[in-house]
Amino acid sequence: MKSTGLSYNARKALTVHIGETAGTEIANLIQRMTVEIDELRRTKVNVTRIVPHSEPAYADERF
Repeated sequence: MKSTGLSYNARKALTVHIGETAGTEIANLIQRMTVEIDELRRTKVNVTRIVPHSEPAYADERF
């Protein structure tokens, strides 16, 4: 398994500059977000349109 999250030096800098509790909380949040992003990338699927449109159905659906 590859290592994700912050290095020891980054964690140490956070705890020194913003305090032990807040630094640890932010580092843990970043760690959880990294794991979630990796999971989303791993399970991403491509969507193939079956019927082509002449115009997008929604404003944010411009490909």
